[in-house]
Amino acid sequence: MSKQKTLKGSFSLHGKGLHTGLSITATFNPAPENSGYKIQRIDLEGEPVIDAIAENVVETTRSTVLAKGDVRCATVEHALSALYGMGIDNCLIQVNGPEMPILDGSAAPYVEQINRVGIADQNANKDFYIIRKKIEVTDEETGASIIILPDEDFSVTTMISYDSTWFSSQFATLDKMEDYGKEIAGARTFVFVRDIEPLMQANLIKGGDLDNAIVIYENEISQERLDKLADQLGVAHVDATKLGFLNTKPLVWKNEPARHKLLDIIGDLALTGRPLKGRVIATKPGHTVNNQFARQLRREIRAHEVQAPIYDCNAEPLMDVNRIRELLPHRYPMQLVDKVIEIGANYIVAVKNVTSNEPFFQGHFPEEPVMPGVLQVEAMAQAGGLLVLSSVEEPERWSTYFMKIDGVKFRQKVVPGDTLIFRVELLAPVRHGVSSMKGYIFVGDRVISEATFTAQIVKNK
Repeated sequence: MSKQKTLKGSFSLHGKGLHTGLSITATFNPAPENSGYKIQRIDLEGEPVIDAIAENVVETTRSTVLAKGDVRCATVEHALSALYGMGIDNCLIQVNGPEMPILDGSAAPYVEQINRVGIADQNANKDFYIIRKKIEVTDEETGASIIILPDEDFSVTTMISYDSTWFSSQFATLDKMEDYGKEIAGARTFVFVRDIEPLMQANLIKGGDLDNAIVIYENEISQERLDKLADQLGVAHVDATKLGFLNTKPLVWKNEPARHKLLDIIGDLALTGRPLKGRVIATKPGHTVNNQFARQLRREIRAHEVQAPIYDCNAEPLMDVNRIRELLPHRYPMQLVDKVIEIGANYIVAVKNVTSNEPFFQGHFPEEPVMPGVLQVEAMAQAGGLLVLSSVEEPERWSTYFMKIDGVKFRQKVVPGDTLIFRVELLAPVRHGVSSMKGYIFVGDRVISEATFTAQIVKNK
């Protein structure tokens, strides 16, 4: 399985804040496993930390704004996009102001520094959230929509459309996240001339200029208004009858605006707190609908915090019932694992088909057959025993025994006809023949029961 990743070292980036125009420095640091993205305001007393998750998004009009109490940090989407796009799971960002530096309006400066310091593998596995069904969010007022569909990997397609004869529609696609650095990171943010005047009047883009945004002049205005705007931006006057881009730096790609919208989506989806496996299709995306979608995904993730393994009944098992009998001493009626379908370095996935002929149903209970909870725990332990025994020499000469059982929860009945899927994971390496494990039983995509247990492997006499 893929491992979680963090930075090999720290780096800092310095620039103006888009909204405030303040001088901002953001420092990116390695972080422990399972810590996610955290932003620390080192300019404030107590150095408050904000978790970069969707629940903390308080404003999405022009950029992603995270808050904890009265503490805010704006324009975080480019930095989060770079971290997510480069596969980094855990990072602490220390910033000395209320927003991230705008830099050149893209994620390229972050990616350059990430490549410079390097990326380090961590011991924990990547905790992917696998999309199992279509999830959709639509904004009826703007016509924007975002859909995510099941897929083997994470990919994004964006389609943008504007009411303009000169600049109407574009699309961009990122099929492989390995291409993020060269295909998406360099796409700069963009703004229309028609939007700049009200933003300047509202004093909202004190740090904005032609070095950190593409300015699109798509509908003709008077020469006087355009000259005044050019003076405010500190650029040369241009002919008001000629539509186009006001930037002196040419576009990197013809569809650079669509690519930047894709960049923003990745940054906003980083707020889910989990790497995703699914195909995102976004129509007319923006920060508001992006963050609505991220919050919807967060609700789905909380509802299915532990996901059921994918079971293909047509696939050849890694261990069939005969091989299991060679490894485990259990026999009818106590052999409770039918086959093993997946084994990783520290986890196992196994299956049991529950039939009406199970002997325990005769007395538990004749009128309402229910699989005893203790046997569910025993089945998880047998799966865990197969995991441990698969890592030792001459596994047939060893047996596993319970030492401790904790945190047992039964959420739903197991009845005849259910197919139980076990997922058991080592909580720590096996030491001195003792292993601690966490086990789950699923029926379909629902968690039926769970337990944490410690077992000892002992050589048979």
